Amino acid sequence: MSKLNLSFACGLYDRMLPLYTGDVRPEGIDLNYIVLDAPREIFDRLGARSEFDVAEMSCSEFVARTAMGKCDYVAIPVFASRMFRHGLVTVNKSAGIVKPKDLEGKRIGVPLYTMTAAIYIKGFLQHDYGVDLSKLYWVQGAINLAGGHGSPSIMPLVKSVPIEINQSGRTLGDLLEAGEIDAVMGTSLPAAIKGGSNVQRLFPDFRAVEKDYYKRTKIFPIMHLIAIRRSLHEQYPFIASSLYKAFCDAKNLSLAKMKTLVSLRYMLPWLADDLDEIDDVFGGDPWPYGVEANRETLEALVTYLHDQFITSEKMKVDDLFVGVLERH
Repeated sequence: MSKLNLSFACGLYDRMLPLYTGDVRPEGIDLNYIVLDAPREIFDRLGARSEFDVAEMSCSEFVARTAMGKCDYVAIPVFASRMFRHGLVTVNKSAGIVKPKDLEGKRIGVPLYTMTAAIYIKGFLQHDYGVDLSKLYWVQGAINLAGGHGSPSIMPLVKSVPIEINQSGRTLGDLLEAGEIDAVMGTSLPAAIKGGSNVQRLFPDFRAVEKDYYKRTKIFPIMHLIAIRRSLHEQYPFIASSLYKAFCDAKNLSLAKMKTLVSLRYMLPWLADDLDEIDDVFGGDPWPYGVEANRETLEALVTYLHDQFITSEKMKVDDLFVGVLERH
């Protein structure tokens, strides 16, 4: 029986690399791995044209579209990208922001109010630090480029939020450096943070803060999941389980290679220490797949999406993913 030919758009991450090299092959599927290291491009092409059979997809956009019954994709609990975000909140030194509550009443730059990174940042600001999100004023635009952040097809908010589009012709980073906005949060640091500028992190000791956050909450923010074209899943239900197993095998192979210290696999001089920390904090696997191993993180996401007027009700985590035999 011939294999199904499926297009797969994703960044070339270490946990995905064996699928690209062919060291791991999903059963019954010939996966055409299309490397796109700009996630926003993938999301925009999914939103505009449902272009790929399988793809890395924004968690917030998937949930928002699913909640409105307007998603052409189903998801499996494989997480292409995840990242703690405390270290990506920056402030102008003159804005009087020394603690999270000081953000209230301020103008905050963000690439997209609805992007997953911003969802998690707003979530921990509200739930961990008591920040009243209704007292924040948003300026939306790219952090280090003039103009907008991609060409997203975003579902309308359930309730109006004060969002100003940056039409200054300057980047959010430039506006922050000049004091025309007070803070920036999102997926990258303003270029102005280097070289003795007026820009600094809100959490200078972000690694310790993020580690404490994880130990207390078990939340390791998930940015992107893996989505499968709904019509393909309905026609060939085996795709979900086959891909899930292959993604797990690829991730586990990559993790095993990373832990082999005969020679350093990555340009991280203290990788051995990082691996010890992974054992201490994450029990050896910092990147589990499956719903159960990530329930706290996923419950936080659906809570924040509802809190921030992106969904009209809090979605049930178990309804977001098609059935697979869970492994890590």
